[in-house]
Amino acid sequence: VILLDEIEKAHPDVFNILLQVLDDGRLTDNKGRVANFKNTIIIMTSNTGADLIQRNFKELNEYNHDEVVDRTRDEVLERLRQHMRPEFLNRIDEIVMFQPLKRTEIRKIVDIQFRQIQQRLTEAGIRLEATSEVLDFLGEQGFDPQFGARPLKRVLQRLVLNELSKDILSGRVSKDAVVEAVLEDGGIRFNNVEIPAVG
Repeated sequence: VILLDEIEKAHPDVFNILLQVLDDGRLTDNKGRVANFKNTIIIMTSNTGADLIQRNFKELNEYNHDEVVDRTRDEVLERLRQHMRPEFLNRIDEIVMFQPLKRTEIRKIVDIQFRQIQQRLTEAGIRLEATSEVLDFLGEQGFDPQFGARPLKRVLQRLVLNELSKDILSGRVSKDAVVEAVLEDGGIRFNNVEIPAVG
C-alpha cells in the first residue's frame, strides 16, 4: 500500500510517473530497471475542494444530511476535474469523499478514546469511571461535522486529562483510588469513590 498525501501539491512530473504506474502497473527507470506495481494499492488524498466541504457542511443537520453531502460531492468532483488532468483522473479506480461524522458516530469514538484514557490511567494506579451523561457531554462538546473527530481529542485532553491532573495535584482526588467523572454545573467533576470494605 502506498499513500500519497495531498497529491494536488505534487510536482507535475509526479503525475507523469503516476500515469505510467496507473496505466501499465509498472515503472521503468532510465537504466531499464522495472518496478512492478501490479499488486499495489495506491491511495491518494487531496484537499482540493476542502473549502467547499467546510462551507457546505456548516448547513448540515440530521434532516438535510444526504442532500448536502450529495451536492458537496458533485461540487468537489467538479473542482477536481478543474485541477487535475482528465487522463490522470480517468485512470483512478474510485474517488471517495469522506462523509462527515454524525453525532452517534462521535459518541462511539468517545467510548473508544475514553477506554484508552482509562487504560493509561490504570497503568498509573488510577481507575477512572464515568457516567453515560459525562460521555454524552464529551460527545456533544467534541462534535464538529467540519473537522471530524479531531476536536474530540482536544476536548478529552482539556476536560478530562487536564482537569483530572489538576485535581490530583491539588489533592482533591487521590491516586491509587477509584475516581468517578460526573456531570455537575455544566462541567465534569471528579470524585473519589468509596469502596466498601469486605468482611
